Amino acid sequence: MFAAIDWSRPWYDAVRPAFARFDFDALGLTGALNAGAAALALVNQQGQPIRFVPQAALPEGRAYEEFIGATGCVPTRENLHDFFNGLVWLTFPRIKQQLNALQAAQIAQAGVGKSRGAARDAATIFDENSALLVVRDGVLEPLLRAHAWTEALFERRALFGRDAQVWLFGHALMEKLVAPRKAITAHTRVVQAGADYFALSQDEQRAWLDEHVSASLAAEALNTACFTPLPVLGIPGWWPQQDLAFYADSSVFRAKPERARAGE
Repeated sequence: MFAAIDWSRPWYDAVRPAFARFDFDALGLTGALNAGAAALALVNQQGQPIRFVPQAALPEGRAYEEFIGATGCVPTRENLHDFFNGLVWLTFPRIKQQLNALQAAQIAQAGVGKSRGAARDAATIFDENSALLVVRDGVLEPLLRAHAWTEALFERRALFGRDAQVWLFGHALMEKLVAPRKAITAHTRVVQAGADYFALSQDEQRAWLDEHVSASLAAEALNTACFTPLPVLGIPGWWPQQDLAFYADSSVFRAKPERARAGE
């Protein structure tokens, strides 16, 4: 299962250290994830230890998110989707805890129906398909929201690394990128950070993000307006031959819909 993953890809920078800390081949998927959870003393919002358990432990008819919130047990299948989910728990545990608490609260309030509701829908998108774009100033966000792709990603590419960073969070997004395609797009949340953040080590940056983003999630009414699309292979330095023709591909780098423009 792990042989298909190219760990040299920049989109795995966020979770690569969590994978490297444990011998997944020797311990097995849940064994390695549980070793990581124990080492970090991970807990859910109720203070119960996080444990990765077989999918069969989830009672029939019980919501996945509610089960984690009530028991601390994370049902886990032997596949890449749940593997990356576990790595994100080991990398950004506070954000995962906060998202689970939000989802569990929404289920308790509204039950499990065909419609998730705005907050639960946004939490699910965050959990599955999000990226965190950390920026030093406010230049990039309006350009991305306007779908000004060439200006944001080509003309201002020097900002990336120096004044902007992208960290993947969504585990379904990571799974899709095992076989990268130009059209794969992240729901991106912009995070403002000062110069002190960019002076930190990568481990310190992960810890800062985990604390800062989880605190902001606890303080806001989460909805899908917090995201802006970002084609992952368009992030400067994340794919070869990112010339003007690359960004001119309107099937991927699409113009903003007229209806969305009218709502601005």
